[in-house]
Amino acid sequence: MNSKMKKPSDSTNAKVLFKGARFEVQEIAAHKQDGKILHRQAVIHPGAVVILPLDSAKTVVMIRNERYVVGETLWELPAGTLEPGEPPESTAYRELIEETGFKASSIKPLTKFYTTPGFCNEIMYAYVAEGLEFVGQDLDETEEIIVEKVSWDNVLEMVRSGEICDGKTIATLLYYTKFYR
Repeated sequence: MNSKMKKPSDSTNAKVLFKGARFEVQEIAAHKQDGKILHRQAVIHPGAVVILPLDSAKTVVMIRNERYVVGETLWELPAGTLEPGEPPESTAYRELIEETGFKASSIKPLTKFYTTPGFCNEIMYAYVAEGLEFVGQDLDETEEIIVEKVSWDNVLEMVRSGEICDGKTIATLLYYTKFYR
């Protein structure tokens, strides 16, 4: 279990099977330390951010995001994909405005995590945003997002009850609850 493998994006033995707008799928020949070669398909992703926006009353700015892949509108924290060469913190400032309409005077890092390391290399950087000022949403044409402020107690109850079922949102809220609140 401790054998180290090269990251898919570092592999010279990768074949692109599909290239999309935000990710690609590669067939990878990964060389293990014991000399064996594993063949895997992997989603190669540029990385993303998730933002926990807190207003002055420590109310959470949540979004209700239409997710066509799962056929549901999900409660989420705002998030987005890094653009080429864009630092995660810059992505966080940009995505917060785009999705919620709020500009933050301060965005601080919380943690980072892999979203689905069994088949994808996406790393997600979590931030907390404070000092919020409404400047207006700037949604992409494909996004259908409703912004709602939710009290901290209600957000935690929504996690407990399963009403919030988005992994990045659950991870960020509970991380903040345990280590910062």
